[in-house]
Amino acid sequence: MSEKFVITIARQFGSLGRPIARLVSEKLGIEYYDRDIVEMTSKNLNLPVSTVSDVEESAKSAFFNMNYPLGMGTTNIQDSIFAVQRKIIIDLAERESCIIVGRCADHILKDHKNIINVFIYAPYEARLANCVERLDMKPDEARKMIASVDKARESYHKYYCGYSMADKDYKHVMLDSSLLGVEGTCDILTDIIQKKFNLVNSKNS
Repeated sequence: MSEKFVITIARQFGSLGRPIARLVSEKLGIEYYDRDIVEMTSKNLNLPVSTVSDVEESAKSAFFNMNYPLGMGTTNIQDSIFAVQRKIIIDLAERESCIIVGRCADHILKDHKNIINVFIYAPYEARLANCVERLDMKPDEARKMIASVDKARESYHKYYCGYSMADKDYKHVMLDSSLLGVEGTCDILTDIIQKKFNLVNSKNS
């Protein structure tokens, strides 16, 4: 039996990183984790899923200034969420081969010996089109979401990892998803993973 491996995928909002991760997991026959980690964290901390989702990738100081009044004892909520998610991610990586989307997994698993760290991006106009056409957003709403989510994810990643989410020194593969779309990008990633970890070709299995 081959050794366990992990693929981490960081992505810009609207770059279709999530459907790409899902399709790669299907082709390779391994699990992918994204929202599941939010649900696991919610149960562990006895917090609503919505709270974990709002807090986990928010810019630390800006989020608390806007959302929590003084005196609530909430300044450690984000650190608690990160600590729990860190343990969940480490446990998942030890348990099985898998794909983990976002949540600083590249940094958390930096000492994992069988890992490929991926960054999915796309030009702004392509991301805007994806939001409108695939996510049914209005153009103005899409522009606001791209700006706010990109900023939040980047702030979160820099705060906990100490480097940019798109820093090439910490990535093995960086792909513009607009070049070949979801399926084409998936095919490239699947081929890279199979070659790196000497996997039996699973595309037609």
